[in-house]
Amino acid sequence: MLHAARLWRWFTLFGLASLLTGCLALPQTGLFAFRLAVTSLGVEEVRIGPYNINAGLDTSDLTSLIASSLGTGSLPIQATIAMGLGLPAGMPPVEMSGFRWSLDMPGVEPVQGQYKQDVTLTSGGDANLRLPVAFDVLASDTRRMAPMLELASQLATQGELPPGSQLAITPGDLRGLGMTLPAGLFTPTIRLNVGENGRLIPQR
Repeated sequence: MLHAARLWRWFTLFGLASLLTGCLALPQTGLFAFRLAVTSLGVEEVRIGPYNINAGLDTSDLTSLIASSLGTGSLPIQATIAMGLGLPAGMPPVEMSGFRWSLDMPGVEPVQGQYKQDVTLTSGGDANLRLPVAFDVLASDTRRMAPMLELASQLATQGELPPGSQLAITPGDLRGLGMTLPAGLFTPTIRLNVGENGRLIPQR
């Protein structure tokens, strides 16, 4: 009798384990296998103080021009990062409730922000998003002023982030396949390095 009770207990535990394994295996083929793909990364609408810097503009005199009008304050530099997001082939559509992002460019303090709008991600097309980036040039720091202005003019004339830049994206909640995954559970931060000619290199 004791042997039968022990055997029944083992069958019960085995059945429960199999049930849990089956429940976990189902979503792993969908949302739990989530992979966010950054398909493009460019720079648009660079502005240095009151000046709009257009692609192809000769910026050889830009530093001296701005320095003469800077005075003793600071000069804001703004740019718009154009980014394409998608999913690898074969994945079902996913609705992402925004994301956190950070950008580290050589010679500039890291900037970060929160994209608060929902994003529809598909494997057949890219979601084209715009991220605002801003930092200040301080008139009192003449050693850093010229390199930062050079970086800003480079962003505009080349239309891409400089090599050595790093972009990190932390997805928000994900909705799809009749379920919702909370941020951070199965959606790790995605990190990319920018190589020569704007080539995107995922960090391992």
